[in-house]
Amino acid sequence: MGLIDNVIDSAVDAFRFKDTVFYKENSDLQNKYDALKKLNDEYPNNEDLLSELFIVKKGLDGENEIAYQLKKAHIGMYVLRDVKVKYEDLTAQIDYVIITPVYTYYVECKNLVGNITVTDKGVFIREFTINGRKIKKGMYSPLRQVEAQREVIRKIWESNSSAIKKFFASKNFDYYRRVLVVAANQDTILNTNRAPKEMKYKILRADSLIRQIEYDLNHRENDEYLDSKKSMEEMAQSYINLLNNEDINYYDYYKNKYCNNRVKINDDLKDRLIELRKTRSNEMKIPAYYVFTNDELDKLLEIRPKTIDELKNANILTPVKIKTHGELIINEINKH
Repeated sequence: MGLIDNVIDSAVDAFRFKDTVFYKENSDLQNKYDALKKLNDEYPNNEDLLSELFIVKKGLDGENEIAYQLKKAHIGMYVLRDVKVKYEDLTAQIDYVIITPVYTYYVECKNLVGNITVTDKGVFIREFTINGRKIKKGMYSPLRQVEAQREVIRKIWESNSSAIKKFFASKNFDYYRRVLVVAANQDTILNTNRAPKEMKYKILRADSLIRQIEYDLNHRENDEYLDSKKSMEEMAQSYINLLNNEDINYYDYYKNKYCNNRVKINDDLKDRLIELRKTRSNEMKIPAYYVFTNDELDKLLEIRPKTIDELKNANILTPVKIKTHGELIINEINKH
């Protein structure tokens, strides 16, 4: 009777508990934003800082929109934001881990300008407009991204599990640890009509997130056990124990990267590539980082590809950037 009583008590507890508990609410994006905002006040009109600040702000706004939706839920869940873990040489950064009485969700947040279409082949296509010009381009699958992050968690779980537990439980690992891609921009039109059936419910807008979780819980198998509040808290703590904590001073990091006068190799080439970026940005009426980012610039200076094939093989720029700006970049490098 003791075991039965415990099961009944857990079920009653799960139904009674309806709060959203943010077990970890801090985010690296907030720390980055605060540092960049402070530097932007100290170094006004720094284009590199402004570009970085814009990108970080978009990501932070997306995460905050998901937090807002979760706080409105009446399900009973534990939430961890910005979960970073490491297994051997593999790392994973999960925007949100949501622990419910039955399922755990790994959420990848995307706060993109424009509309997103998923084709019948599962390819993500993004469409947006810049100065009246419509742009359509493919993007790396955020679904594959969050699935890869789940695999890192799986490897950690398997490394700490007995052979018997791995044998009987590993086949259900993905079933109880589900992945979701959430488009957080409220203006984004998300078209998954032609997406493969198994992908459709995994890709949704922020305002549909709670509805999807509720649907999953309401349509669970009758014999699926409901975790208690205590069990959910213990699971949340297990993720805290896995965290790969890095104490990064983002103020110093961005100051050194964008604001300090540093002696660099290839200063002449760097100046000419920056001038090329500025020219292309003005000609095409696009942000400078759409030509190449500062990180991509550093890699170009380090590798100095001499041909388009070398540029492609270096995996520095996206295919679209190579097609649009590649020849001009190669010409500048070869002049040097």
